[in-house]
Amino acid sequence: MGRIVLGSVMHLLRLGAAYFAVQAAAGLLWWVLVFTVPLVREATLGSLDPVIVAVFDIPLFVIESAVAGFGVRAAAAVSTGWTVIVAVVLASYATITGEAGWGVLAMGAATAAFPAALCAVLLGRIPTELILRGPFAFRPARRADSANHVATTFGQLVVFWGFFLVVVPTAISALEQRWNVALPFPPLAAGAGAVILVLASVLGVASAVAMSTKGEGTPLPAAMPNRLVIAGPYRWVRNPMALAGIAQGAAIGLILQSWLVVAYALAGSLFWNYAIRPLEESDLKQRFGEDFERYREAVRCWIPGTPCAKT
Repeated sequence: MGRIVLGSVMHLLRLGAAYFAVQAAAGLLWWVLVFTVPLVREATLGSLDPVIVAVFDIPLFVIESAVAGFGVRAAAAVSTGWTVIVAVVLASYATITGEAGWGVLAMGAATAAFPAALCAVLLGRIPTELILRGPFAFRPARRADSANHVATTFGQLVVFWGFFLVVVPTAISALEQRWNVALPFPPLAAGAGAVILVLASVLGVASAVAMSTKGEGTPLPAAMPNRLVIAGPYRWVRNPMALAGIAQGAAIGLILQSWLVVAYALAGSLFWNYAIRPLEESDLKQRFGEDFERYREAVRCWIPGTPCAKT
């Protein structure tokens, strides 16, 4: 067991260092293009003086990332901190001026991945369990009648759908226009998005009802079901609510004709699958034991298949 853990740590350390090395190479290539291709300079820096920016960015991003690629922890911390600062400053500049939008996206993508790479280099692990602390920690719901659980569940849907499917996509779409990074969509995109949104919402509601009536709980981690739910959409796929949420987000992106909103939905699916799902399944295994193991073996995570036996 000790050898397995050590091997996993070393693997993460190598992956984290490799990410920093790739970022160093990408940053160097970008600076070459900035000084040789006017279109790249304008799209990523706008009216900013590239020489002044390069004086700070090349040593703090390119060189420090390259050093971090050799596993130097201090360099990884410096590179990550600098990337976050640049992303925030560049986003503010682009929002005020309407310039350098593609530069914001590039730095935003780097910033999103840097914390995980930094943890890999510093700790040899990515502490995803910190996400589910405090009000987001896994806890069984208090015992109550089904009507109470259903009402609580629908209250959660209103709050979460309102925020993640209305507020956030609207803000992203507005920034996409402001940063001048919008791309054209096919004529039927909005209509297709509306159909997908309706179907995904029906799936989400059906999943929520099954969760609250059969599981004696809610979808929220702080009030999780007291019974393993193998009913409704859960008979066909293990995570119908997550599947519905991803489809809803992508559908909103089609309706708004915003590729950034579609990307936001896909990024959310990756975050949920690799950060949240393992923790959730570990909790389910601990609470429901062999029943959950049999369910996991019989029903796939993302792709619907042959329905499992009802419970």
